[in-house]
Amino acid sequence: MSENIRNIAIIAHVDHGKTTLVDAMLRQSGVYRENQVITERVMDSNDLEKERGITILSKNLSIHIDEMKINIVDTPGHADFGGEVERVLKMVDSVLLLVDAFDGPMPQTRFVLKKSLDLGIRPIVVINKIDRPGARPEWSVDQVFDLFCELNADENQLDFPVVFASAKQGYAKRTLDEPAVGMQPLFDMIRERVAPPVADPAAPFQMLVSSIAYNEYIGRIATGKIFAGTVKTGENIALVHRDGTISKGRISKLLGYEGLKQIDIPEAIAGDIVSIAGFDEIGIGETLASATNPVGIPYVCIDEPTLSMNFIVNTSPFAGKEGKLVTSRNIRERLFRELRTNVSLRVEDTDSTDTFKVSGRGELHLSILIENMRREGFELAVSKPEVIFREIDGVKSEPMEYLVIDVPEEYQGTVIEKLGPRKAEMVSLQPMDGINRLEFIIPARGLIGFRTEFLTDTRGTGVLTHTFHEYAPYKGPIAGRKNGTLVSIEAGVSVAYSLWSLQERGLLFVSPGTELYEGMIIGQNAKDSDLVVNACREKKLSNVRSSGADEAIRLIPPRLLTLEQALEFIDDDELVEVTPKNIRLRKKYLTENERKKFSKKS
Repeated sequence: MSENIRNIAIIAHVDHGKTTLVDAMLRQSGVYRENQVITERVMDSNDLEKERGITILSKNLSIHIDEMKINIVDTPGHADFGGEVERVLKMVDSVLLLVDAFDGPMPQTRFVLKKSLDLGIRPIVVINKIDRPGARPEWSVDQVFDLFCELNADENQLDFPVVFASAKQGYAKRTLDEPAVGMQPLFDMIRERVAPPVADPAAPFQMLVSSIAYNEYIGRIATGKIFAGTVKTGENIALVHRDGTISKGRISKLLGYEGLKQIDIPEAIAGDIVSIAGFDEIGIGETLASATNPVGIPYVCIDEPTLSMNFIVNTSPFAGKEGKLVTSRNIRERLFRELRTNVSLRVEDTDSTDTFKVSGRGELHLSILIENMRREGFELAVSKPEVIFREIDGVKSEPMEYLVIDVPEEYQGTVIEKLGPRKAEMVSLQPMDGINRLEFIIPARGLIGFRTEFLTDTRGTGVLTHTFHEYAPYKGPIAGRKNGTLVSIEAGVSVAYSLWSLQERGLLFVSPGTELYEGMIIGQNAKDSDLVVNACREKKLSNVRSSGADEAIRLIPPRLLTLEQALEFIDDDELVEVTPKNIRLRKKYLTENERKKFSKKS
């Protein structure tokens, strides 16, 4: 039976069309009824995924083409969620490497491709969006070949098959001259070039857990690939933990995939991807095995985090007004629960019972966790992100990022000038029809706070992507934020009259009618020092006509910061206060006297 199974993952850079390709494959495989309403990007089922238009979590599905069953894993395209990709590669026998016909290979393409090549996987290259204006499919194939050579692919891997596709239009073809007739050429390529899973159905049962889900009725559900043997519902099996200890349990439910749905199945064979319920204390990277011969399977190494920040119990004057879950116990439980499914996250207790050090792959990785927590009713404060330094061979080292920028020619000089003080080193410059592609190696510290500045400098026309490159010797100090802040001196409600007089001092973050407290940051100062201001002062009314009585109050619209922008903006002595309803910026020490006392000590 395993001869008819094909296990593949779809990997690509963010926004190159992975989830849209899955949509097209599902449509053509007959999963949907004729009159069924089909949503776009059906695999992006999480609320945040729908809002942002990106994939955050890896997800499984299966389709049947004639007698062949294809198990597909849709993976995230953003580098910060690389842990999601690393842990599923052990489940599959090949990958569809998706590349945009206009952009060519991008940083995340390099990252996920290297991981799959290291495991000996032979990819199928899909050049997507060939119907896009300015598409250059042949150039993209050449760029992919160069990338394979750069990543030391072996001879078998260099002989990769290529399929040209338009996932949006729902067709694929082996050569550009062929007529577009649907996705069948891609299915044929998978049948021919993806080997069936190497597994022995007669051997003792072994399954490696690659992802964990939770169901209110049946508890924790472990999903993974069966490497050997067969398994049935109700069977007693062993759980081999990563530390080598063994516990016994019984399979309460055995689930397989039929399209997007999980269905009950009585039995599963070696080579298939299934889900098993019945074990409460099961984790990613552990092995479910035969009770009579419990042997663990080695787990793929997950890259370590590069960025950390402190999650702190909210101590502002508004604490507890908007959130339900506000105590250190609530926050600690939630963070350690996240560790069960988020393999590239680390959580540590600190000297303070109210502070937890959380480490991840990047700002987006951590901000998605914070966003999920605030939607669940949590209230907390978070500190400025800091990179994680390591000592390698006695040398202090820091994480470096591979940065790719696509920018119109007229802004190229500004971008290069801004990246110089951030210790960026240019490695490549390629002109592309009025747009230049600049590639840099830059310390991860140098990218904190750069994105907002970059979008302003390029008038929103630049595209910036980056991925972890390597640890390299420390590059020396990098200057932080140049501007100070406008800090509220008293609690109250902001008034249009006060804000009107303050807007010439800098850029405001609040609008009239916003509740403020002492120490809350209400704007960015035009100068490099902090300025304490009163935004609650109303106009004095008297029976004497003043010279400015008839002046109209015209306010410049405030800049409302998103969570990521707020995390990029804050300095070492500042925090972001996150509640279910608001994102506020504040000073660590709220009163001016406390701030002066602290600055003298430091």
